[in-house]
Amino acid sequence: MSFKLTTLGEYAKVQGGFAYKSKDFEENGLAAVLKIKNVRFGNVDYSDVAYISDDLAKKTEAWATKEGDILISMTGSGPNAPQSLVGRVARVGANEPRAWINQRVGRIVPLNNDEIHPDFLFYVMSQPSSQEFLVQNSSGSANQANISGKVIELLPCPKVGYKESAAIAALVRSFDEKITLNTQTNQTLEQMAQALFKSWFVDFDPVIDNALAAGNPIPEPLAERAALRQALFEGDNPPPRLQEATRQLFPDSFDQHPDLGWIPEGWGGGHFGELTDNIRDSAKPDTIADDEHYVGLEHVDRKSLSLARWGYGRDVDSNKSQFQKGDVLFGKLRPYFHKVCIAPFGGVCSTDILVLRAKNEQLTSFVRLLAFDSGFVEYANMRSTGTRMPRASWKDMAQYPLAIPSIKVLDQFNVFISSILSPLGNNITENVTLATLRDTLLPKLLSGELELSKNKPQLEDVF
Repeated sequence: MSFKLTTLGEYAKVQGGFAYKSKDFEENGLAAVLKIKNVRFGNVDYSDVAYISDDLAKKTEAWATKEGDILISMTGSGPNAPQSLVGRVARVGANEPRAWINQRVGRIVPLNNDEIHPDFLFYVMSQPSSQEFLVQNSSGSANQANISGKVIELLPCPKVGYKESAAIAALVRSFDEKITLNTQTNQTLEQMAQALFKSWFVDFDPVIDNALAAGNPIPEPLAERAALRQALFEGDNPPPRLQEATRQLFPDSFDQHPDLGWIPEGWGGGHFGELTDNIRDSAKPDTIADDEHYVGLEHVDRKSLSLARWGYGRDVDSNKSQFQKGDVLFGKLRPYFHKVCIAPFGGVCSTDILVLRAKNEQLTSFVRLLAFDSGFVEYANMRSTGTRMPRASWKDMAQYPLAIPSIKVLDQFNVFISSILSPLGNNITENVTLATLRDTLLPKLLSGELELSKNKPQLEDVF
């Protein structure tokens, strides 16, 4: 069996975003505005948004998003720049913040909620064939392609009843929800690791706590932090303290370093390059296997230690850099994008990615979290060169000044971080498996080639 085809316009219309003016935008606020750059493939990116006043938000309430909304980028690029492709489709998920859609961001509005499930339309529009249709029917140039609401409404769509569309959508969404859960778990684990790094090596919390317990003086620059720590433990719900064995690894006083200021007693001063090697092993295209993992900047998410996407050697046509499993991949092009991750496998990467490796195993977790730290990324960014395409330099990054902890502290940090981050790889692998299975089944389900009623028990066994 296969479904007959109609057009998207039989089931929905396209609402264009509101034409906010440049003067309307503010740097901070509660009402975020989604521009075309915020509409990613499948999801909305809230990491770089503008804001409007509460008063303007009330006046343009009709353009506020809600859970389940389907958004589409009505301006973008042609196939030459796939990451900014015109016609990208995103779905507003549960527990996401309310936002207001800007011009050239479209919203798919069902004509009748009883005719077809909106998630079914989302999956139809997310198909590569739908993307191809929208690109081919766009106007403008390869660098700025535009699609109208009318073109979007002409998109071919299976003609299917509500009950069947809802069943198909529910099955496919179960794949997405599991992928989302794994991704959120990884994000939580990353945040835990970052918080521990900041507490131990930026704020020096364990040393402050020991100094307070011993009655030792607190240097003036650390006095505010010490007061916060003291109030925290004297409050109604004090957090658990470090285990005694771990606490004793830290000193209970501070020394003044000529370059770094106050640092824990007994810790040394040094530079990032003393702890880390920049690996410069080059690979020519004819030496790279077709199935070799390839990582470009487009694969690395902003502010995420996890690498969730990658390409393969068959797509490589220029020299690349080799890396090993566990290396830090640091995006040096436009470093303010904060594209830093831990390699879950070995492979090759873009030469706009620096391959960083701790000089010994004891330094591994410390180097990884330091390279990801916002202070380090900002240091690299401030020293980048180039106006339109600024690039960070390893020579500058190697000179980043830091307090070097004792070996025992580094060993314990390794133990804790390894425990926290160990599930990342398994979650990424499971997500790849789920996404591959979903993408294999979806075209067959949407076309009617695979009848859900006859295969539902086997498909449900996947979970």
